[in-house]
Amino acid sequence: MSTAVAEESVPVRKPPGAGPFSGFERMVAWRYLRSRRKETVISVIASISFVGIMLGVATLIIVMAVMNGFRAELMDRILGINGHLVVQPIDRSFEDYAEVAGRLEGVPGVQLAIPLIEGQVFASGRVSAGTGALVRGIRAEDLTRLPSVSENIKHGSLVNFAAGEGIAVGSRMAERLGLMQGDPITLIAPEGDVTPFGTTPRQKTYPIAAIFEVGMSEIDAAIIYMPMEEAQLYFNAEGIAHSIELFVDDPDAVGQMRPAIEEAAQRQIIISDWRQRNATFFSALQVERNVMFMILTLIVLVAALNIISGLIMLVKDKGRDIAILRTMGATRAAIMRIFLMTGAAIGVTGTLAGVILGIIVVLNVESIRQFFSWLSGTRIFDPELYFLSQLPARMDAGETISVVIMALVLSFFATLLPAWRAAKIDPVEALRYE
Repeated sequence: MSTAVAEESVPVRKPPGAGPFSGFERMVAWRYLRSRRKETVISVIASISFVGIMLGVATLIIVMAVMNGFRAELMDRILGINGHLVVQPIDRSFEDYAEVAGRLEGVPGVQLAIPLIEGQVFASGRVSAGTGALVRGIRAEDLTRLPSVSENIKHGSLVNFAAGEGIAVGSRMAERLGLMQGDPITLIAPEGDVTPFGTTPRQKTYPIAAIFEVGMSEIDAAIIYMPMEEAQLYFNAEGIAHSIELFVDDPDAVGQMRPAIEEAAQRQIIISDWRQRNATFFSALQVERNVMFMILTLIVLVAALNIISGLIMLVKDKGRDIAILRTMGATRAAIMRIFLMTGAAIGVTGTLAGVILGIIVVLNVESIRQFFSWLSGTRIFDPELYFLSQLPARMDAGETISVVIMALVLSFFATLLPAWRAAKIDPVEALRYE
C-alpha cells in the first residue's frame, strides 16, 4: 500500500491542542530531550552540544570584553598623558609658545593646549645602576589640568613642583631606583655643556616633589615631569618650547580639526595625531581582536554540528514514534516543528547560559586573575609585558547582542536538516520495518 492510499483511507485526526507550536508539540519535544536508559548516547550528545554552545558564547563575550577593555584602557592611559595632536614648528622655534597655545586652546573642540620641553636622560638613585627616562618640561598649571597625573599622586604633592622646588616621577621608576618623596634623583643628559675639551654630559640632582602612578607600567617607569623653566635651562632651550600638545573632546575627529588648528597657529607648523603615532600598535590590536573572534566562533559552529548529529540520531531512533504520530493525524509540519523545538531548546538554553557565564566572568575577571595567579604561583598578565597593572574588561552591548544572534542563528540552521528528515519519514515504511 502506498503512502498516498494510506493517507486517503485513514481519517485525519489532529491530536488534542494541535497547531503551530502547540502544547502537544512542546510536550513531545520536551520528552525527546529527556534522557532514558536506552537513549544515553543521544542524551550525551545533547549535553555536549549544550556545553559547547555555552562555552563558545561565554568565551566570545569574555574575549571581546577583555580586548575592548585592553584597547580602551591603553587609549585612556596613552592619550591621558600624551596629547591627541602634537604641534611642532617648522620655520622657527616656539618663542611665543604661550600665545600660540592660547590661540590653539580657543579652537572649538580643543580642551587643552600644553607647551612642552622633552629630552632623554639617564636617571640614577640610591640603588641599581640607573635607568633611561623621558623628561617632559611642563608648566605647573598645565600639569594640574592633566587628571591622569594630578589625580593619581601617591606620595607628596604638586605644591613644591609648582614652586619649582622639585620634579615628579613615576611610581615604578621610584621603586626601581629605591627613592621616596623628598629624596634626590640625579639626571644625566647626553647633550650638555660645550667645553674646550668637547661637549660634556650635563648632570644635575633634583629633589622628588611627587610620585604619581598612572597605572600603565611603561609610563610609570619612564616619565619624569619637570617645571618648564627648569627644563628649559637643563636642555639649553631658554625661552622656547619644543612642541605643543593638544587634548580634544573627540579623539576620532582629529582629522577634521587640522584646518582650524593650522589657521589658529598663524605660522607654519607640522601636526601629527595619536592615530599616526600609534598606528602600528592599535592596528595590531584590531587584527588580533578580529582573528580571535573568527577562531572562537568555530567553537559555536562545532557545537551546532553536535546538534545536527544528535538530532539525526534522535530521528533515527524515533522513526516508529514519528510514524505513529503521523497515523494519528500529525502533519509533516508538526513533526518538523517538534524537532525544530528540540534542537532550538539546546541552542537557546546554551546561549542564555553562555551569556550569564560570560557576564559573571567579565564582572569578576580581575579577581579570577588574582586567584589563578595565587593558585599557580606565577604572575598572570604581567604589567611589565602588557603595560597595565590590572586585567581590564569592558562589555559592548552591540557586540554581545551580535554574539547571541550568531549563536541562535547557527543553532536554528543546525536543526533544519534533522527536522526536515524527520518530516520526510514515510509512516508506512517506518512501521513495516519495525
